[in-house]
Amino acid sequence: MISAIDGIIENRGSDYVTVKAGALSFYINVSTNTLDEVEAIGKRVYLYTHLHLREDNVALYGFSHFDELKLFQKLITVAGIGPRLALSLLSTFGANKLISAIINNNLDLLSTAPGVGKKMAARIVLELKGKLQKDGIGEHIPNITLENADVITALVNLGYTIREANDALSTLPGNEEMKLEEKIKLALQYLATK
Repeated sequence: MISAIDGIIENRGSDYVTVKAGALSFYINVSTNTLDEVEAIGKRVYLYTHLHLREDNVALYGFSHFDELKLFQKLITVAGIGPRLALSLLSTFGANKLISAIINNNLDLLSTAPGVGKKMAARIVLELKGKLQKDGIGEHIPNITLENADVITALVNLGYTIREANDALSTLPGNEEMKLEEKIKLALQYLATK
């Protein structure tokens, strides 16, 4: 099994990198979070990897952080979630927000991800919440409240991507007394400066 790749970036796209390691070049599917951390073409990169074998397909998935790899591996154990959907969830929310949504039963937030409805969100929480807590994953991650999920939904309805909405949400002050409208206004101000 290929557990990590250390090499030079030969090429990169919107959801992959090609890494030359020795005499071989590897096509590695990556989350947008990992892609954001990867250096430019010609630079060295170290990625933790998961080799996914199917009868009709062999694919390699890479992550810049070991925790993101472990979460990916837990996600693909959920019935109905393949590696592409797991990677999409990580790209949409990032590892910390995804863990928070699972541990805090935030089905509304999870169901905003492409390809995930209410039933799939409920299955993710049902199958992973206990496993994450047993492994001590998510103890340091704050709760993403239903109101914050409403901020994300409002921003997505205004045409922003879930990733942009999550970025804007992360800039908001932790004031619990702040009204939903104020949060949306501050998030829009942040997004206007990007």
